[in-house]
Amino acid sequence: MPDVPMFQLHGVGVDYPTPAGVVTAVHDAAFTVPHRGLTVLAGPSGSGKSTLLRVLGLVDRPARGVVRFDGTDTTRLGHAARRQLRRDHLGVVFQQPLDNLLEYLSIEDNLQAAARSARRSCDAAAILARLGLAHTADWQLTALSGGQQQRLAFGCALARGSAVVLADEPTSQLDEASADLVLETIADLVADEYTVVAASHDDRLIALGSRVVWLREGMVDGVEDRKGRAA
Repeated sequence: MPDVPMFQLHGVGVDYPTPAGVVTAVHDAAFTVPHRGLTVLAGPSGSGKSTLLRVLGLVDRPARGVVRFDGTDTTRLGHAARRQLRRDHLGVVFQQPLDNLLEYLSIEDNLQAAARSARRSCDAAAILARLGLAHTADWQLTALSGGQQQRLAFGCALARGSAVVLADEPTSQLDEASADLVLETIADLVADEYTVVAASHDDRLIALGSRVVWLREGMVDGVEDRKGRAA
């Protein structure tokens, strides 16, 4: 179904319990994520970016509204079906590089472990060459820079066979040179027609987006289609 967006959100609300009572983190969010390109959830801290990314990643279930993945209403699915969709189609990259990786494993073994977690096999050498990490297969993670570690995290998503990569503030913990490596990797994935969704307040990452969902205080403040179409 080429005309169906990868994600469709309608009236999505997310609540969190706190000692002071229930707090609404996202109010009535509605937007779509196309099948190709980079969609950026942009806004200041506390605007709901990471919360919405967890909803898209089928980690959190919204309190209200509908979330469709490739035409399937995920809000109607049980836990096992949601877990299978995550395993088979979605790769998540967290903002802390080492949160994405197993520190006691070598570079190649991290890729192989990621593939096995999705019941797949992978060509680790090809993935490392694609990431500019050729000849590092036997290295330990501590031999890589922060940017290289984050690149490897994207590689783990590829090893899992994920068609969709969700990244939460992937450059926020990196210096400029390391962030450049990650931005280059994201641009490469977009060029290869992956669906990439990133939550970020990094102006350089936002500039790469083909669609930007602007968030403010848990609400969608506007959707900018960089191809010049009304979104």
